Amino acid sequence: MGKRAMDIVAPMSDQSLLVVSAHVGDFVWRAGGAIALHTARGHPVTVVCLAYGERGESARFWRQGLGLEQVKEARHAEAEAAAKVLGAELLTFDADDYPLVETRELLDRLVVVYRDVRPAVVITHTERDPWNRDHETAHSIATQSRIMAQAAGVEPGTEVIGAPPVFLFEPHQTEYSGFMPDVLLDISEVWDQKLEAMRCLGGQEHLWDYYTDVATRRGVQAMRNSGPNLGLVTEAKAEAYQRVFPQVTRELA
Repeated sequence: MGKRAMDIVAPMSDQSLLVVSAHVGDFVWRAGGAIALHTARGHPVTVVCLAYGERGESARFWRQGLGLEQVKEARHAEAEAAAKVLGAELLTFDADDYPLVETRELLDRLVVVYRDVRPAVVITHTERDPWNRDHETAHSIATQSRIMAQAAGVEPGTEVIGAPPVFLFEPHQTEYSGFMPDVLLDISEVWDQKLEAMRCLGGQEHLWDYYTDVATRRGVQAMRNSGPNLGLVTEAKAEAYQRVFPQVTRELA
């Protein structure tokens, strides 16, 4: 913990994926399938956890009588185990949670990650999440840092990035967050891997079944919208995403 991000990020890749997560569990519940698919295809994935969620998402550990640093260590161990299962590189910024506060330090640290990783795709939280304002802050940090990483006047002398597409993963309370998914990602082939990663998060065991149900419902929707070409079966599992920027293409598909 506490190592400077630029010292340990994954090598640059045209196919790299960057996931910016408010707390250690968020990247698993909401984007674990996307991460597993990406690494299974031989592409690097870097996950940045801005905070451990030690105050707001670790009630089980507090009930066990752990202190603050012990809770952080427990959450770090969970995140490491889950990232290993998914094949991702984990960076933890150890910012405070509840509330997570956007600071210039966090922005600058994430700019370094953007320029080191040079992601082809970025995944993060939705702009609105009234049930967890830390998630809204994480969205702001992730998108603002992306803009900063494109600016030649920010950290002059380091290479700016292009314009990687940004996808927002599904919030916990979808209907209250204005989430309108326009991408359904079939994660059936890596579902067992995602489930194993979810089970690394013993401090939030109550969410295992919840996010299994979410994946099943999105899988049903994916089957109904895919037609015969994708070959989805009745056991399909899927994750839902919303694009921030328009897709640029030379043909409609």
